[in-house]
Amino acid sequence: MFRRIRNRHLFLLDVFLLPLAVYFSYVLRLEGLDIAPFWGSFVLFVFFALIITPTLFRWVGIYARFWLYASVEELLLLAGALTLSAVICGLLNLTLASVYPLVVPFPRSTPFIFLLLSIAFTAAPRLLLRLAALYQRPDTLGMRGLQHVLVVGAGDAGAKILREIQHTGHLGYHIIGLVDDDPLKKGMHLHGVPVLGGRQDIPLLVEEYGIQQVIIAMPSAAGVEIREIVRICEQAKVKTQIVPSLSSLIDGRVTINQLRNVEIEDLLRREAVKTDTTAVHHLLRGKRILITGAGGSIGSELCRQVLQCAPAELILLGHGENSIFGITHELRRLNAYIPITAVIADVRFPQRLHALFEQHRPQIVFHAAAHKHVPLMEANPTEAITNNVQGTRNLLRAAQDAAVEHFVMISTDKAVNPTSIMGASKRLAEMLVLQAAQQTGRPYQVVRFGNVLGSRGSVVLTFKEQIARGGPVTITHPDITRFFMTIPEAVQLVLQAAVLGRGGEIFVLDMGQPIKIVDLAHDLITLSGLEVGRDIEIVYSGLRPGEKLYEELFNTGEIYDRTEHHKIFLAINASTLLPSALNEQIDALITAAINNNPAALYHCLQQLIPDNELAPFVRPS
Repeated sequence: MFRRIRNRHLFLLDVFLLPLAVYFSYVLRLEGLDIAPFWGSFVLFVFFALIITPTLFRWVGIYARFWLYASVEELLLLAGALTLSAVICGLLNLTLASVYPLVVPFPRSTPFIFLLLSIAFTAAPRLLLRLAALYQRPDTLGMRGLQHVLVVGAGDAGAKILREIQHTGHLGYHIIGLVDDDPLKKGMHLHGVPVLGGRQDIPLLVEEYGIQQVIIAMPSAAGVEIREIVRICEQAKVKTQIVPSLSSLIDGRVTINQLRNVEIEDLLRREAVKTDTTAVHHLLRGKRILITGAGGSIGSELCRQVLQCAPAELILLGHGENSIFGITHELRRLNAYIPITAVIADVRFPQRLHALFEQHRPQIVFHAAAHKHVPLMEANPTEAITNNVQGTRNLLRAAQDAAVEHFVMISTDKAVNPTSIMGASKRLAEMLVLQAAQQTGRPYQVVRFGNVLGSRGSVVLTFKEQIARGGPVTITHPDITRFFMTIPEAVQLVLQAAVLGRGGEIFVLDMGQPIKIVDLAHDLITLSGLEVGRDIEIVYSGLRPGEKLYEELFNTGEIYDRTEHHKIFLAINASTLLPSALNEQIDALITAAINNNPAALYHCLQQLIPDNELAPFVRPS
């Protein structure tokens, strides 16, 4: 019955109740039911109230609200509209009373009494609707067939998830309670649901209330906390779902549709990255922005986040037509008003790049295009050099000729003291960007980070495929470690580094402590509902050519310090470590690569990268 009530019914109620509010305003002011001496002003007040109040209600959107789900915002809007109505009606009556004092006698305190009564009279039916919705929600009408759910986290995210579940009948959830480690919250109620204890109480609550599912509503929690909660839930043999991290929720809004199973990214997440979005928006808004490698994992996420900053044009450059086609159509669905230009091009062709820059005149370039797979590049060194080194030099020359204002190259921790062709090629690309910054005096810089969870070809995807096949999961060495970041987190920090850059810097993202790959494999197997050794075996295959046991963040001789952003380091002296004959040696290297001469290529690399940085390469047989 209550769900059939519409705003037109509330309008009719307002028409009936507003005159009553005016009448009782006079009664309270005159301290009697007989208001005959003030009949003239009463009639005028009712007339004005019935004209002005509904008009204001319609103007501010009172009649466009869904009062079954009203909140404090709606009540404040209602009170504001009634305050304005009382002021206007009072002024009109006072004006007429001053002109016709005998015809329209008017008690001056009446508008103030009317304001209080009108708020009470008009708010009352709306609040009754709200209460009716609460008491008739599915989880109070009958519990049969509903999953008993426990929510972990009695904060903002928990409150939003709880409220949405309460108001959505088709989800099939019944919230039994919440758990939170804040002892002050225990015993309190959130939207009528009690806080039953802390995370250590989950097993007891599962047994006592028949909990079938746990929802982790802690988007800002670190991976250590999530790992502990997941472990407790696994011991209690209860399913878990999770609200993604804040870095994944670009718009910051938490909804029930974002709930998903716990993934490895949740177990490895760090504290939420606090990005100065105002500065990023100021840098990118209204600019023509080109992103190379736009169809890749990092490039496509860069496109999504840059699009939110309202650029004048977004130019997507990539070599793979399918990936560029996909991200182009996704971005056009997200925003149909910003021009998005898809360009299929290879950065190894300088004439193509110069024509592109001359046509579109990009002001900011994010260079994410690169060959990145270490074993493949060891087997194909000429491709690594021509794409990562020659391609970067071509792009920089086109950017310099087009007077590009900002240039940000995305590098890797494998460029630090490199032992692989891929790492060496990225180190040389870094040098070229630093040299271009010296030559132009513009903010051209490098951002360096480690492995990205979920990117194409990442170890996580490989492990998932191996687990899906029934194993075994292969690891090169039991002690191998890597730095990890999530894709949204990496891109947010790339954009932040672009804001901080003044030219010629290498920014290094703080990725916390390195993760042992064997621990990563254990977690993935466990999250798949399997057991290491019983369901899935882990085998060790030995280090591959060019592979390190551990990665580093800074080259030998680089001096680093924290920037004003606590998650970003800066290699202060990076531009001073360039070889004096960089251009000539790069020319010789590219010539060796084009001529497919591995021996000459390796000789050039040894000349370019100092011995104290470069470990011996494994030569191809």
